[in-house]
Amino acid sequence: MNTGKIVVVDDEKMVTSAFKTLFKVEGYSDIHLFNSPCEALVFIKDNMPDLIISDFIMPEMNGLEFLREAKRLYPEVSMILLTGYADKENAIKAINEIGLYKYIEKPWDNDDLILNIKNGIERSHLLENLRFKINELENAKMKLQDYSANLEKIVAERTADLCEANKKLSGIINYCADGIIIVDGEGHIEQVNPACENMTGLSAGTLCKKKFQEIAYSNVKEFNSSKYNKSGEIFGLGEENSEILLRDYFIINALSGIHTPVEISLAAISGDDNKFDKFVGVIRDVSVQKETERLRDDFIATLTHDMRTPLLAAIQTLKFFLDGAIGELDDKQKVLLSTMLQSNEDLLGLVNALLEVYRFESGKLNLCKTAFSVKDLVEQCYTELKPLAAKKNLKFDVILELPDNLHIYADRAEIKRVIINLCGNALNYTNKGGEIKVLAKAQSGDFIFSVTDNGNGIPQSDIPNLFKRFSQGTARKRSTGTGLGLYLSRQIIEAHNGKIWVDSKVDKGSEFSFLLTDVVTDTKIKERQVSNG
Repeated sequence: MNTGKIVVVDDEKMVTSAFKTLFKVEGYSDIHLFNSPCEALVFIKDNMPDLIISDFIMPEMNGLEFLREAKRLYPEVSMILLTGYADKENAIKAINEIGLYKYIEKPWDNDDLILNIKNGIERSHLLENLRFKINELENAKMKLQDYSANLEKIVAERTADLCEANKKLSGIINYCADGIIIVDGEGHIEQVNPACENMTGLSAGTLCKKKFQEIAYSNVKEFNSSKYNKSGEIFGLGEENSEILLRDYFIINALSGIHTPVEISLAAISGDDNKFDKFVGVIRDVSVQKETERLRDDFIATLTHDMRTPLLAAIQTLKFFLDGAIGELDDKQKVLLSTMLQSNEDLLGLVNALLEVYRFESGKLNLCKTAFSVKDLVEQCYTELKPLAAKKNLKFDVILELPDNLHIYADRAEIKRVIINLCGNALNYTNKGGEIKVLAKAQSGDFIFSVTDNGNGIPQSDIPNLFKRFSQGTARKRSTGTGLGLYLSRQIIEAHNGKIWVDSKVDKGSEFSFLLTDVVTDTKIKERQVSNG
């Protein structure tokens, strides 16, 4: 169906009737026919047409007068004047004066008339769109003129704001008690603040000639094996890991020789190409916190050490009673004494765990490393734990990808403690009828151990806290233990320069693993690795 609002004005009803029939045949529906030009003017004042067709000779108002008024209302609307042959000269004159679109002589050819109507409607739309675009351009031009007039003022205001912000930022950096440092991707120092100069005893000019690794070091060996480490190097952060906190670091003061314990927060700075090629670090002196922790740990160590003697005496006395050394006991007495014995043994276990923590953290624990068969060790742990699995009806399997003659060089007792703890946790947190799988293997001179269960799993929000002191279970379920098992396991593995980690999904299960690097001592395996390489 053809579209467009068309207004036809002719004082002869026969003519308007003919137009009505013609438009119906051609599929035009929005048609408005008038025999009075005055009535037509009243209509178009409230209804903008797309095309106006008017007769030339009419009694109330001739066509030129009518179209002149219509042109004043709607300059872009196409207008066609119907005229006889005798009025051809006046029609041409009207086109030049008023700006009409066309004149058509009577009688007209229908095909020619319909073509002019279609073109006239299209012309009206084009002129309307053109006028709209011109108005938009005029408005944009006015805004641009206003912006240009105010540009100098805006630039001055923005420059003043920027200067003020720079002054505030400089004040924060210069008077900040923490050291602030900027380094590139390879660790070269580019900028420092006065606090960093005071920490190192070096001037900014001297520091900018050094690398970060020359003024800071860690007393914990960094685990940076590309085979197992997913976090990347310190100065190789990506978009998913653009921040890192370095603990157990020290800053060397070149003047006093003091090694200050610090925590360093590093954040990547993206450049124009969105590549992280620079890093800003905040260096915080934690000497006071470290001293407070040392005094606290010394107090705990002294207290727990002094508690062991009376606890051991109480345990031995209760065992003495339960063995019937002072006579037979009835069932009620045995239950009471057994409960007391269990409680004292649990307390002794907590005391021993606290002492172990102190020994690791104070550096007073010396690992007793020997070469031993790791396969025999894993099998021994499996044998000790198997009755606990059977009691809960758990499927408990062990997979040993280890040659019989494979030995590793480590502290056998401490590694056994870790294996027992990881497997024991899996047994405790796996529901009856569940499944636990232990895997031990050697790869490229490293020993890898993992234990997988299909228990309740651990929420991702709890995983960062699992290996901290006194972390008991998860937010979903708390254990009744000391919360020191995984912490001690981490201390033992890291003391061996290894790494311990966990992968877990809620309602799917967990996998605890640890890795000891370069501990395989079997010469045959090493020779085979060299020949394969």
